[in-house]
Amino acid sequence: MAEMTIRRFGVISVAKMYGLLSFIIGLIIGLIYGVVVIIFGAAMTAFAGREGAAGGVSTVVMGIAIIILFPIMYGLFGFIFGSIAAIIYNAVAGLMGGVKLELEAEQQDYAPPPPPHQWVPSEYPAR
Repeated sequence: MAEMTIRRFGVISVAKMYGLLSFIIGLIIGLIYGVVVIIFGAAMTAFAGREGAAGGVSTVVMGIAIIILFPIMYGLFGFIFGSIAAIIYNAVAGLMGGVKLELEAEQQDYAPPPPPHQWVPSEYPAR
C-alpha cells in the first residue's frame, strides 16, 4: 500500500466540480419545488374563479421561475463556496501537512504471459 498526501487543491478545479454538483442538486430541488408550486397555482386558478385567476397565474409563473433560477443559484453559490473551501484547505494544509491517503493497487485479473524461450540450435546437421 502506498501512502500519499494531498498538499494542495486546484482552486478553480474544486470550484468547477462543486459548482456542477450544486447545479445538479439545485436542478433536482428546483424541479420538485417548481412542480409543487405550479400544481398549487393551477389548482388556485381552476377553483378560485375569476378573482383568483390572477393569483393562480402568477403562482404558475413563480413555479417556472423556481425551476429555472434554483439550479443557476445553486451552481453559482457552489462555485463560490467551492473556491473558498479550496483556498481555506490550501492555507490549512500548508500549516498541518494535508490529508493522508492510503492507496492500494488493484489485483490484475489476468496472468502475465510467460517469458520468451531461448532459441537453441538444432543438434542435427542440416541436409
